[in-house]
Amino acid sequence: MPRVLITDNLSKAGLKILEQTPGIEIVNKSVSSLEELRAELANADGIIVRSATKLTAAALEGQTRLKVIVRAGVGVDTIDLAAATRQGIIVMNTPAGNTTSTAELTVAMLMAMARHIGPASQSVREGKWDRKSYTGVQLAGKTLGVIGLGRIGQCVAKRAQGLEMKIVGIEPFMSDERAAELGIEIHRDIDQMLPKCDFLTVHTPATPETLGMINATRLASMKKGARIVNCARGGIVEENALADAIEAGHIAGAAIDVFVNEPLKPEDRLPKLKQVLCTPHLGASTDEAQENVAVEAAELITAFLVKNEISSAVNMTSISAAEMKSVKPYLDLSYRLGNLLAQLNQGKAIKGAKIQLRGEAASKPAKLLANAFTTGLMEAALDSGVNIVNAEVVAKDRGLSITTSTDAKAGAFSTLVSATIETDGGELTASGTMFGTEFLRLVKLDNYQMDAYLDGLMLVYRHRDVPGLIGAIGTTCGKHNVNISCMALGREQSTPGGKSIAILNLDSAPSTAALAEVAAHPDVTGVQLVQLPKAGAALPRLGI
Repeated sequence: MPRVLITDNLSKAGLKILEQTPGIEIVNKSVSSLEELRAELANADGIIVRSATKLTAAALEGQTRLKVIVRAGVGVDTIDLAAATRQGIIVMNTPAGNTTSTAELTVAMLMAMARHIGPASQSVREGKWDRKSYTGVQLAGKTLGVIGLGRIGQCVAKRAQGLEMKIVGIEPFMSDERAAELGIEIHRDIDQMLPKCDFLTVHTPATPETLGMINATRLASMKKGARIVNCARGGIVEENALADAIEAGHIAGAAIDVFVNEPLKPEDRLPKLKQVLCTPHLGASTDEAQENVAVEAAELITAFLVKNEISSAVNMTSISAAEMKSVKPYLDLSYRLGNLLAQLNQGKAIKGAKIQLRGEAASKPAKLLANAFTTGLMEAALDSGVNIVNAEVVAKDRGLSITTSTDAKAGAFSTLVSATIETDGGELTASGTMFGTEFLRLVKLDNYQMDAYLDGLMLVYRHRDVPGLIGAIGTTCGKHNVNISCMALGREQSTPGGKSIAILNLDSAPSTAALAEVAAHPDVTGVQLVQLPKAGAALPRLGI
């Protein structure tokens, strides 16, 4: 039974979903040390975390049972994403749950900063009535720059338009047409946009590309008197550079909800400036957001563990339960082709692989199929686990180039997956198809056309195409009490007498003596025994 570990506070609505899902065991337990966390993870199939639990590389190392991490929130900076991926653990977040709450906080910060609400309120509490010191600026007619027009950025833009602000924005994945529909003046160059902004808000994840994005140079390029809002992630706006710009009088003020140091340290400068409004990371701190992210997290983890559905994944391709059902046979086929080629390769150094998807296969998620193939190709050679999540990373670590191409046109088969591995001994190619959704077939091996079952024990022998050989091999198998369930033949040329290959599907493993006798036949040029999963067998390394 899959076990879900919860180490941070989760709303009752989220817990209820987990409790009402059949076949899920819940362990709700806070942990106080790395050792305790590691011990609990060792017995968990999935974990839901908020921001308190830090899933570091040290915590995740060697966690062979853990399959999925779900962050009840947007940011995954408390999770070592690279370490999770290398361990083959899927990481998901809940991007929709706190969208409205974060957008509302952004607008609230924008308005409170413009009208000095925080310091004016404090002044009144201190018994003062000082109106002149808190003259602000109105938002109507001003230009708001929005960096990142995803869910939250668009939500902020919509609300700011209601305040009669002009919106300019940066978003590489938004078309000009879509921006026009939203009433946003889209820019592709941040340095051209910044001088236009009276206010600037950032809504991007914290990545190597976005950290430090708003630096001293860019702050200096903005209008004198511009104001900054950051309710996204600490470090996107360089804090010391912002403090310098405010102290110099170039930037009029800032409203900051997120910081590099959380909690803040005594040396942090921004909270000490009267022009800066600070809050303690309140973006998702509403009753509604807490419930939404908990419900979304519970739904994500149960859908994955019960139905193999992958949604809102940040380290692999997302795929619905319906899509998983349709793509599952293709994952199985790709995995088996990789495993077959690895065994036929007989230990030669592999330099890379090329995968081609034709016909119906071309409509399936190419990256998932490539990862399934790579899993089959590499698993026998690695002591550490390789699966559909980490296959690409593991291959890159070893200098293997795995490329994929697609062709929607069907050839001789309505669907075809072909793979070629390049080794220091040459190339090996295998192509597979399926009949229906259950019967996987090997239809080409190197230059040999055939129709062989891609499951179980497969005796592959290369030979000269001469009369009597098939009977002799059958006699040898019978002599050694090995039953042949199916046989497939392939010729290099259409006329008899040339090079050929045969694949026998066996019901039991032949002895060393039986293999030696087959290999000793004068017309046999090579013998290999391949072990693939049985037909219909679950493939745990693929999570299916």
